[in-house]
Amino acid sequence: MTLSLNEYIKAFAQEKHQTSLSQLGRGIEREALRVLPQGRLSERAHSERLGSALTHPNITTDYSETLMEFITPVSHKPETVIAQLEDVQKFTLSQLDGELLWPMSMPCFVDDDDKIPLAQFGKSNIGRMKTVYRQGLKNRYGSMMQVISGIHFNFSFPKSFFQSMQEVEHNTDGLDDYISDKYFALLRNYKRFCWLIPYLYGSSPAICGSFLKNKPTDLPFKKTDKGYMYLDHATSLRMSDLGYTNSEQSSLQICYNNLSGYLDGVKNAINLPSKKFEKIGIKVDGKYQQLNSNVLQIENELYAPVRPKCVAKAGEKPSEALRNRGVEYIEVRALDVNPFSATGVTVEQVRFLDVFLTFCMLEPSPILNCEAQATSEENMDAVVVRGRDPTLLLRDITGDNAENSAAEKSVKQWGNEIFAKMSDIATLLDQANDSQLYSQVLKAEAAKISDASLTPSAQILAAVVNENHSLTKLALSKAVEYRQQLLANDYQEFSEEYFTKSVADSLQKQSAIEQGDKVDFDTFLQDYFS
Repeated sequence: MTLSLNEYIKAFAQEKHQTSLSQLGRGIEREALRVLPQGRLSERAHSERLGSALTHPNITTDYSETLMEFITPVSHKPETVIAQLEDVQKFTLSQLDGELLWPMSMPCFVDDDDKIPLAQFGKSNIGRMKTVYRQGLKNRYGSMMQVISGIHFNFSFPKSFFQSMQEVEHNTDGLDDYISDKYFALLRNYKRFCWLIPYLYGSSPAICGSFLKNKPTDLPFKKTDKGYMYLDHATSLRMSDLGYTNSEQSSLQICYNNLSGYLDGVKNAINLPSKKFEKIGIKVDGKYQQLNSNVLQIENELYAPVRPKCVAKAGEKPSEALRNRGVEYIEVRALDVNPFSATGVTVEQVRFLDVFLTFCMLEPSPILNCEAQATSEENMDAVVVRGRDPTLLLRDITGDNAENSAAEKSVKQWGNEIFAKMSDIATLLDQANDSQLYSQVLKAEAAKISDASLTPSAQILAAVVNENHSLTKLALSKAVEYRQQLLANDYQEFSEEYFTKSVADSLQKQSAIEQGDKVDFDTFLQDYFS
């Protein structure tokens, strides 16, 4: 029995159910390019003083040696997760010999794809596999797309929350299956409403001209006097067809209605041959060019604004973890790096996401048919390139029958409707956490719905277009400011001793993995994909 949003809110206002809302789990993965003070990419390898990129729990690399990734553990207070991120970045900056962390999603000036070095993870089989996977990404999409940075927000409810939901619904299903079903209900609503994320937080409306070099596009770009390319009403070019997308995946039917359907879709995608990628070859002249020639080399290549996740055990694939233990948390992937924050994301954004994702969980979530899912993706595509256009109309599909229940709405109309519903969620979270902070954050974000000039994308364009500032100089001045700020901070959640030990431990773990390999790399890959 599924209840209405108001019925859930009424139930969770009871003290016995409310306490679970103070135990929301949050973790952040923040990507950032290492750059030189003049704005070019660093060409240095990942420093051993930061530990092993393969095994360090908090500091690693993503696609490239120069693309850092900072990871926080799960915490239960918004302030804690931001403080952890500050600590990780403080230690990193202390080891970088004056290099800066690029504070934006879209990369700085890059004149040659081949100057972007692939991330290296040592000589173990799993380390080599990670690098070959990245070689495949380079051959498939080019390196420029791969050095776009983002924020990944990992979010979970405690088990007590789902036990409360079961109680008020009089549901007697097994808890693990029930939890997975409820997370998929959240995912469906997220897909319906996630256009809000780039509208509110998109921070990449303009790009360096070097990014478009030899890259065909139908987007009607304009050019500033200083050579930056922009769209008048864009919010997040990172999330557009220019950015982190894959046209080969556009035909995939990945279903978000239940766990088994989702896993079947992912399995099919991993095993689906691609004629386009087959032309690259797999092992050419004795050197691997990609892991395989399928649409997805591995599951990580599935580009999506949100993913269901389960912590994988050693040697376990992500889909195996999901199939074995169900959904443990979700990963929100639609956030640009916030250039107005030293950590790339603020505590206010974390609180808004708490409200938004709790709303997505409690709002009735009908099954998404293919047409409804396609319409949700079209809404997202429209907002990232023209979300601040007052004439833009989105299609709100609220039921199973897409043809009969779609209504055209402006960003302002639909946004205000969603914020009105989220208001009671914010009050609920305030009560559970003995604060007014959630309602305050929601009020501040709602102002952006009424006034698009308050969005970060509008503020960036005002500086770059109206005031003719250099986007590069703006980013570098922020990078210098944040470096000084973070280095001046005291450690809050970690300590220098913690980082020193974790560096040594990670190098030792990498060495043990390398010594533990029992088969050659070819055999390892055959076993992995068998």
